[in-house]
Amino acid sequence: MLILLILLAILVVTSVAVIGIFNGLVTARNAYKNAFAQIDVQLQRRFDLVPNLVEIATGYLQHERATLDAVVAARNVAQSGLAAAKSRPGDPEAMGRLAAAQADLDAGLVRMLAVAEAYPDLKANDAMLQLTEALTTTENKVAFARQAFNDAVMAYNNRRDVFPSSLVAEMFDFVPALQLAIPGDRFEQVREAPRVQL
Repeated sequence: MLILLILLAILVVTSVAVIGIFNGLVTARNAYKNAFAQIDVQLQRRFDLVPNLVEIATGYLQHERATLDAVVAARNVAQSGLAAAKSRPGDPEAMGRLAAAQADLDAGLVRMLAVAEAYPDLKANDAMLQLTEALTTTENKVAFARQAFNDAVMAYNNRRDVFPSSLVAEMFDFVPALQLAIPGDRFEQVREAPRVQL
């Protein structure tokens, strides 16, 4: 009878430990998904600003139509990358697509703003000034949201990888999450928010 009670106690303690670890993993996963939702909000704001910038610049940059079209195309690709990542935050493939699409959009914006530097009337346009200020502010918010997401992903992955959580994570298929980072080898200049000086 004593052996049965000891076995029952071990089973209860083990069950409570597994439930606690499982709940901790779920909480950490939900935290990085919530952090990604904040990135989503800021990127949507950014996507809303881009067509307005292009619209204002179109009147001035008629000879730079290819640059403007490239920015619009990059925005559309980035928006579809965000939609894919929103359905699977932390998924390596979705994060890779989103990061590459954001890097392409950043590069397009940098090119467009560099071209705009050559047009004094455009630089002095009040609407353009307001939009570039809003874009800069949004870029900063995206950076903060990305940092919060990456911190939450790191906390989840750490929780997932340590023993004995790693055993529970394997049993219940808690897969590693990937942080969101802009690829540095292709667009090193866009690691910082585009600098707008109009």
